[in-house]
Amino acid sequence: MVKIERESINFKLPKSLCDALRAAAEQRNTTATDLVIQGLHHILGGVPGVEASVEVRLYQLEEEFWLLKQSINLTSTNPHQESRLTVLENKLEAISTRLAQFEGVITQLQYSVNSSKSRKSGYPYQFSSRSLQLQPLDEKKLALRLNTTVATLTEKRTTLSPKEFESWTRDKDSIKRGWQFNDKDGLYHEVSAT
Repeated sequence: MVKIERESINFKLPKSLCDALRAAAEQRNTTATDLVIQGLHHILGGVPGVEASVEVRLYQLEEEFWLLKQSINLTSTNPHQESRLTVLENKLEAISTRLAQFEGVITQLQYSVNSSKSRKSGYPYQFSSRSLQLQPLDEKKLALRLNTTVATLTEKRTTLSPKEFESWTRDKDSIKRGWQFNDKDGLYHEVSAT
């Protein structure tokens, strides 16, 4: 290690700053001079002909790690991003509800068109008014379709008889379709017309 020549300079500092400097040096088990050198390295950066001591290099690394940690913490808990995600989730839920409503309206329109065609065509037989069989739904999708919550849907399924549950779902459904739960696949199936 190259010996660095030192020069003594007298500065007039406020007494409170000198006291704080000595206390910090004692706390860090170093000298006030070394702390001043670290501060100068921080402000001036690398100065040709001056090799940074291990303490100064360690201090610089600690400061860089602290800044990195702060930047990571800021990006992971950004309240603006969290609020945007919440708004996005709410919009997606609203879109899902509207899609379920549109599905009901489209099915009703298809039913009306098919009924109208069968009456106008004069065929001796009628088309099935239930020409479109809806796909089985999970709890969340059926709750959206019935404009209720999953908790209410589950409660009604467990407390009502199958016929009462079918009637309750028919009353809640936008196109008056009844639904029943299938234990085998865990999905709700449309009740076929009898």
